[in-house]
Amino acid sequence: MKTGVETIWKDRKRFLGMPLSFTRYSLSEDRLFLQKGFLNIQFEEIVLYRVSDISLKITLGQRIFGVGSVIVHSSDKTTPHFELKNIKRPMEVKELIHKQVEEMKIERRVRVGELIGEGEEGEDPCDLDESSDEYAAQEE
Repeated sequence: MKTGVETIWKDRKRFLGMPLSFTRYSLSEDRLFLQKGFLNIQFEEIVLYRVSDISLKITLGQRIFGVGSVIVHSSDKTTPHFELKNIKRPMEVKELIHKQVEEMKIERRVRVGELIGEGEEGEDPCDLDESSDEYAAQEE
């Protein structure tokens, strides 16, 4: 996929372990991309700091062919669930995505509360600033 962005990882959706599909996935430093289609091409992307959860699914059939699926859940409005289907080395890819997500959240100083929303009950104690009065009250 030629996006003009340097990719860290790329693969295709596989059928019987072989890349015979027109669905391509790639990971850059700050985004996860999906390109699918042959004549009509659809592009999707998720900004990594919006990712809230990553899960892995490997069925018996996928294990036989050495592939698996990584499911990425995000706060993205257009693509809240992004599945990388039938990719090689799914465990390694999941860990690579996790590492990039954490780096992006640290770089952009994203707090968990910013992704969840301000109107929800129960504050995450990790979101409290150590210098605030709330932190001091929490410690007592």
